[in-house]
Amino acid sequence: MSPIPFDRYDEEFEELTSQVRRSLQALKTADIESSSVQSDLQMTANLLSQCDDLLKQMSVEARGIDDADTKAKCLSKVRQCKSSLSDLRSEYETENTKFERSSLGLGGASGRGGRRGGGLSDEQRDHLFQTNDQIASQNRTLDNARRIMSDTEETAMEITSELARNREKIESAHGRVREVSGLTNRARRIVQSMSRREVQQKLAMYMVSGGLILLLIIILFNSRG
Repeated sequence: MSPIPFDRYDEEFEELTSQVRRSLQALKTADIESSSVQSDLQMTANLLSQCDDLLKQMSVEARGIDDADTKAKCLSKVRQCKSSLSDLRSEYETENTKFERSSLGLGGASGRGGRRGGGLSDEQRDHLFQTNDQIASQNRTLDNARRIMSDTEETAMEITSELARNREKIESAHGRVREVSGLTNRARRIVQSMSRREVQQKLAMYMVSGGLILLLIIILFNSRG
């Protein structure tokens, strides 16, 4: 299988991650109260999702490459891309958390009695902040768990593929061993057959020689008589 499609996936991934970085940079410098922040966050999330889908395709393409060296290089590239995407996702989570905290704190600039956050007390608002942070932390933990499961599954598929190739090599080696063993057995039978013929020829020669010697003795005995 040609690695050319993988190269195209790699180029597309680089382009998508460049868009994610530009979007994150815009979020970092934007006014947190701006109405465009939420739409920018949503666009960044969509780009990250596209990167996830593209990485899955890259992983499938890499595992399908026949050449072992090329396959190893492509799989290494996939792991690098996963690490890069993980860093970008962490940056996104940070910006998203900042926006959510700001939304809770600025939900109402000031209410009756000077209370902020849409009439929430400081204690209630702090509790919301803590709850939001816990949810964000749990989401990050779930994302990490999903990535670990995906990496584990990929590693298992690589091991399975490698075992299958090794089994084919072993079966091929066994076949050659059986073939060589068959040729050895045939050669042994031929040598044994040749040995039997040599013994038979020697016996025949001894018998003929004995007969000639006996005939010669009889001739000599008769000539003296």
